[in-house]
Amino acid sequence: MAERVAHRDAATALAGKLKAAGYTYVDIDSGWNASLSWVFHTDVNGIPDPDPVRFPSGIPALASYVHGLGLKLGLYAVTGLEKEVYDKNAPILGTSCHAQDIAYRPLTPSNGWGGNWKVDFTNPCAQKYYDSIAARFASWGVDFVKVDGTTADNVADIKAWSAAIDHSRRPMWLTAGAWPVPRSIGPALAPYANGVRVDTDVECYCETVSTWDSSVKARWADLPDWLGVFGPQYRPDLDSMPIGNNTGSGIQDGISDVERQSVMTFWSMASSPLYVGGDIWFLDASAVSILTNPEVIVVDQTGSYPARVTGGNLQVWRKQAPDGRWYAAVYDLGATPADITVDLGTPGARLVRDVVARRDLGRFRGSWTASAVPPHGSRLIRIG
Repeated sequence: MAERVAHRDAATALAGKLKAAGYTYVDIDSGWNASLSWVFHTDVNGIPDPDPVRFPSGIPALASYVHGLGLKLGLYAVTGLEKEVYDKNAPILGTSCHAQDIAYRPLTPSNGWGGNWKVDFTNPCAQKYYDSIAARFASWGVDFVKVDGTTADNVADIKAWSAAIDHSRRPMWLTAGAWPVPRSIGPALAPYANGVRVDTDVECYCETVSTWDSSVKARWADLPDWLGVFGPQYRPDLDSMPIGNNTGSGIQDGISDVERQSVMTFWSMASSPLYVGGDIWFLDASAVSILTNPEVIVVDQTGSYPARVTGGNLQVWRKQAPDGRWYAAVYDLGATPADITVDLGTPGARLVRDVVARRDLGRFRGSWTASAVPPHGSRLIRIG
């Protein structure tokens, strides 16, 4: 029952409510290979195994179900060598090595929790160990891997994961995760990761998924430090969007519809992967409307990155799409409604379109003003 409710029902809900708009991944986060007491499972070769209580049918059966809906499946991993694998000195597939042979000496804690051992990548068996995990994931039908706990000491781990995925011959999206990944290693990860977490967890770890102050609004302060790092195959990961349910049964988002729209707009201006947090089974109508707006999704899928024109509480951001069109977003991060003006950038009258409302606003010379933007609210326009 736990497997059906937590994962198959989520996949069914995603397929029915969001797939048509382009949402295709069902990503299983931390705990899939651990008991409810956080006792981790690995097989004789130290390869992660699903918890038999949560996944009585195994990952291949779940992947088959997900793929049958036209979706893709993601799994979670962490940097470093699991101490459970080290303690049992698991033999590494295809080698004469064991787990303790690939542990860095002296034993050094690694990853964001310090919970795993640092790996000695000068030993070729270390890559073979990562290869064995990626090969198992590939055999199960996995399409996405989030490697969490990435510190400044873990660039080699992400490089090894990238090589292992290549060796598996199955395409998998690779995201380097942390709370956040240190900005100092952002450029070093670019050849290996498809995405990189640039911010703290969006969750508040309270009675709701999130709140505006904990920690939705942090994204506006933190993303600018990362701009200039990204490219066509290397995206800023802003964590999941708390846009799921704030009206009915199940866990609540903790943010209003105005704040939800600002989240969707900000993620899309950043060309961040659009992940949905919360319990998708209870996705409400306003969430579906916000998440599936085709003109906003186009802004995300341009793959281009914004610049912050003005900071503070009344912010203006701009970016140019590959087709030459400009988009601008305004955000009121303050406590009272405000008018926010956008410089349209070129002489002559420019057509302004409200992308969220999906309607033309008319032609404007020099500038356009978003009137009475509510607290925590936003407007998103296309220029020309």
